[in-house]
Amino acid sequence: EVQLVESGGGLVQAGGSLRLSCAASGFTFDDYAFGWFRQAPGKEREGVSSISVSHGSTYYADSVKGRFTISSDNAKNTVYLQMNSLKPEDTAVYYCAADRHGSLATMFVTEYDYWGQGTQVTVSS
Repeated sequence: EVQLVESGGGLVQAGGSLRLSCAASGFTFDDYAFGWFRQAPGKEREGVSSISVSHGSTYYADSVKGRFTISSDNAKNTVYLQMNSLKPEDTAVYYCAADRHGSLATMFVTEYDYWGQGTQVTVSS
């Protein structure tokens, strides 16, 4: 059974940090690309960052460049999103997703095959 389980969300003050984790199981981790997406109330789901595990390439949305870092731990089948200098506008439910086309790190929602249940991130001003 394919599973993506996010953790690490919570409430933090502006300027603070959080690290999200996405534990993957049920498929060959190294073959996939992974993305982090977020969705705020009343807004569309948007791409935040992605990584190709096999190629090591990464992608960041302009809104998070220089503040967020995506990484993967192949031994743990886990993808991380380190979020620093958080802003109130980063408040959203954050989702982890897996794309079987592992050579590309994309930010297109429709490219992703599997999704986690989401974790809430709330940044207070």
